[in-house]
Amino acid sequence: MNKIYKMLFSTTLITSVIITISSFSWMGMWIGLEMNLLSIIPMMNNKMNLFSSETSVKYLIVQALASSILLMSIILFSMNWHNLSSTLMFNSSLLMKMGAAPFHYWFPEILEGLSWMNSLIMMTIQKIAPMIIFIMNSVLFTSIIILMSMLISGVLGINQTSMRKLLAYSSINHISWMLASLMYMKSLWLIYFSIYSIISLNMVIFLNKFKIFYLKHLTSFSKNSMMKFFLMMNLFSLGGLPPFLGFFPKWIIIQILITNNSFTMSFLMIMMTLIVLFFYMRITLNSLMMINTQINFKLNTNHNTYWMIFFNSLSINSLIFYTLMINLL
Repeated sequence: MNKIYKMLFSTTLITSVIITISSFSWMGMWIGLEMNLLSIIPMMNNKMNLFSSETSVKYLIVQALASSILLMSIILFSMNWHNLSSTLMFNSSLLMKMGAAPFHYWFPEILEGLSWMNSLIMMTIQKIAPMIIFIMNSVLFTSIIILMSMLISGVLGINQTSMRKLLAYSSINHISWMLASLMYMKSLWLIYFSIYSIISLNMVIFLNKFKIFYLKHLTSFSKNSMMKFFLMMNLFSLGGLPPFLGFFPKWIIIQILITNNSFTMSFLMIMMTLIVLFFYMRITLNSLMMINTQINFKLNTNHNTYWMIFFNSLSINSLIFYTLMINLL
């Protein structure tokens, strides 16, 4: 019966996203977002997780607040009050729903209390609807949000020891790149989001299979060089280091920013992304150099690694493939 309920809530989750992005009215978008909230809350509850109830309540409070602000802005829109304050209310509620800075404080705490698969849903599917209906009314406002998200995610992610919080701050950093792609080309957002979802799926499956939740768990691969190599590729691809897959969409966004004479913006985005790449490289260095012979948790490494070889080979060779595809187009 639990599997049937999970399938029902998953179907409702996907349906709510489709309703939100395909609606022709503000109220239809709001109803789709509410359906999305009501479908994700039961999926967060897990008897094996002691923090699931607390996490679901926190998420409900934050999303209910964002929905109230969104509904108030929609009412102002219906009264033909299309001024700066109503638009800022609308965009702020959507930024709160997607977890962008400066409305990001709930996002790492929520991910810390979720399972890996629910964390993947929060980092990918839950970002679709708020981003698509986000209004690009002011380039200055969007640029401030982008730079703030990059700076906060980089600074706060340095001292983290939890892998879920690290991925949460990484997701905030990727939100800024997605917002930058929405400023100029919505089709580029789709490419970026698809590649980010593939990399996040690969990373979450890897961490979930080997029950890795904190940095100290990475020392368990002291005698398995292949697992260390796969972890290194996943982190570098997530950080956008060439020649891995995550570098491709950032490369295109930087080219579009330079084409539109946004040299300062592109330079600041590159420099702030290097902060995120720094703690990824530090994690990789620690996992490669540190050896822990006394493991204080049970690790199951008896898994078939063919799927890992396939996905990580895709992360290495895909940049060459996409480069050839761009040249052909």
